[in-house]
Amino acid sequence: MYVGRFAPSPTGPLHFGSLVAALASWLDARAARGRWLVRIEDLDAPRTQPGAAQEILSTLGRLGLEWDGEPVFQSKRAGLYEAALLELHDHTYWCACTRREIADSSLGLADDGALIYPGTCRDGISPGRTPRALRLKVGAEEIAYRDRVQGRQVQVLARDVGDFVLHRADGQFAYQLAVVVDDGNCAITDIVRGADLLDSTPRQIYLQRLLGHPTPRYLHIPAALDARGEKLSKQTRAAPVDASRWKAALEFLGQPPAEDLAAAVRNWDPALIPAVRARVAAP
Repeated sequence: MYVGRFAPSPTGPLHFGSLVAALASWLDARAARGRWLVRIEDLDAPRTQPGAAQEILSTLGRLGLEWDGEPVFQSKRAGLYEAALLELHDHTYWCACTRREIADSSLGLADDGALIYPGTCRDGISPGRTPRALRLKVGAEEIAYRDRVQGRQVQVLARDVGDFVLHRADGQFAYQLAVVVDDGNCAITDIVRGADLLDSTPRQIYLQRLLGHPTPRYLHIPAALDARGEKLSKQTRAAPVDASRWKAALEFLGQPPAEDLAAAVRNWDPALIPAVRARVAAP
């Protein structure tokens, strides 16, 4: 059975970019007569805004994007992440490198703009140094998958990303770990999300394999940009979305016009979604 999900961060109200992602994942699930879950990714407590989670859920309700079951909150799932770290123990090591040290020794920039970690602490931390982050050892094998919109994607993690962080010494679990654990725990079969996360997917597939989770199908839609070419986000002060904008979101996804959501489900065709990483959203 198809099981999809929408996983917003409660750092503010939904904007047009997050509406596009929500609508695409909901339509894909409903067209497949599957389940659609909502997960609130509230692990980053300092960035979480009080009341934002409830506002997001209320907005989805006003849009008519009804979900199945109870919403999942990552902040309540620390035990699952701890158990996954124990399972990954033989594949991890503590790193003491500061951001400045990583920048000075980096092998370059990954596709998503992050610094490629050179494995400085793989053989142990120098005496007297303080552990800062728990990293996952990655291999030199090719990680490949076929995205339903963007086509074949390939990464060699050792070359393109480096050993990446799963957990910080301050207790913060990394996004890559939490998303894989949650998707596996909820038996997610299909992930529909923005193409800004396209380059994170090989890391998640690698973790899925280590943890024994099946790899879902992926569909990455174009990220929505403003008129200046910047990705719509809370950081770029994207305006809160109006419920009437769902038809504009449908057009952004390349879908035929629809009078209501039922018609949009009947007409849903992922083959019509533009196979680009980002595009400007109409005002």
